Amino acid sequence: MGATSQTATADNRDTRERILDAAEAVFMACGYDGASMRQITGDAGVNLAAGHYHFGSKEDLFKTVLYRRLRLLNQERLRVLDELESKADGAPLKPSQIVDAFFGTLLRTAIAHGPRGRTFLRLIGRTLTEPSEFIATVLSKEFAPVLERYKAALFRALPEVPREEIVWRFHFMLGATSYAIAGVDTLRLVTDWQTGAVDDDLDQLLPRLMSFLLGGLRAPLPAATAAPSTSPTRGNGRNRRKKP
Repeated sequence: MGATSQTATADNRDTRERILDAAEAVFMACGYDGASMRQITGDAGVNLAAGHYHFGSKEDLFKTVLYRRLRLLNQERLRVLDELESKADGAPLKPSQIVDAFFGTLLRTAIAHGPRGRTFLRLIGRTLTEPSEFIATVLSKEFAPVLERYKAALFRALPEVPREEIVWRFHFMLGATSYAIAGVDTLRLVTDWQTGAVDDDLDQLLPRLMSFLLGGLRAPLPAATAAPSTSPTRGNGRNRRKKP
């Protein structure tokens, strides 16, 4: 490959990355529906034609933005889970280990990538709370294998808890995390409450979020999930679970 071709390839790669970085920020600030290709390419310092040349449509660009970091994140989640299970040598993991491996890895990865990691974190939070049909399809494709692994780990860790209840609690944890990482903007829309912390201080958010999620996981089972029994002793035993 000649010098001219190498330069052109490098320029194309740089243009592509600039568009992706700009798109990440614009989608985070405006949401998918509120963002436009013209705004994104303008922020990237390129013309509109370059955006369509590299990514086609806004939908394809958004998918690429998500795939770029989600795949690395989910690979890390699986790596952490594999390592924990290897160390456990066949024994069930503690629920607290599983929760930290899934949700803690998300925040630690964002912290490691600095400002861009924080931008993507807030984009994920906004995306999960404002999903469109095609975005839900994208997320399903990227998350399905990882969620299945983590669900199986939780089922093994909490054999005495009904599986439906575990699924519900994981659903609640996803929702709480989505709003937490999206920032405090939603809270400020409806109240003047102050959090007393900088919005992007993930080092402070991580322990707060983990404490909250584990508190929900440890909560007593609702009466509706208890198995029918005429024996108070058996009924109470149903609610005794391994402490995460």
